[in-house]
Amino acid sequence: MIKVGILVGSLRNESFSKKLARYVASLLPDGYVAEFVDLNLPLYNQDYDDDNRVPPAYTVFRNTMKEIPAVLFVTPEYNRSVPAVLKNALDVGSRPYGSSVWNGKPAAIISNSPSKLSGFGANHHLRQSLVFLNMPVMQQPEAYIGEVADLLDDQGKIHNEETVKFLQSFVDAFVVWIKTHPTGRALEG
Repeated sequence: MIKVGILVGSLRNESFSKKLARYVASLLPDGYVAEFVDLNLPLYNQDYDDDNRVPPAYTVFRNTMKEIPAVLFVTPEYNRSVPAVLKNALDVGSRPYGSSVWNGKPAAIISNSPSKLSGFGANHHLRQSLVFLNMPVMQQPEAYIGEVADLLDDQGKIHNEETVKFLQSFVDAFVVWIKTHPTGRALEG
């Protein structure tokens, strides 16, 4: 089994991003399992690492991410950028310097918004960080899901056939991307 870590850029219980992420996770093929990773972490402060006062939540997060060979980011857009919770998780995982949990892991991004803009700014800001973190990010297909509130029903299902087909093609492409860019853990699967 190959784990796909799913990092959702929203802490809200009933967020559109969480519903969308759960739906997309259901599209993974046999041999792949989604693991939703908790991003409710204290704000990164280098003093924690430097002074050996690492919050337990950092240790749990870092150890979890070390065991995950591929990452799917599902995020809303806040103020034309990445939500703070997601950026903080990237920072926590990238430290201490030289021990990044992100290095070499294949990644994909789905941004979404209740508006028609579909989280374009968040998607591209996130890509900039992932380049620095040395994560090969799937380029095509790009996934910008606009008017997400209208796509999801009360149970978090999507009934728009075009959207379902697109999301399945996105997941299929990501699986190929993972196979093309395996990390050590992915090779063991």
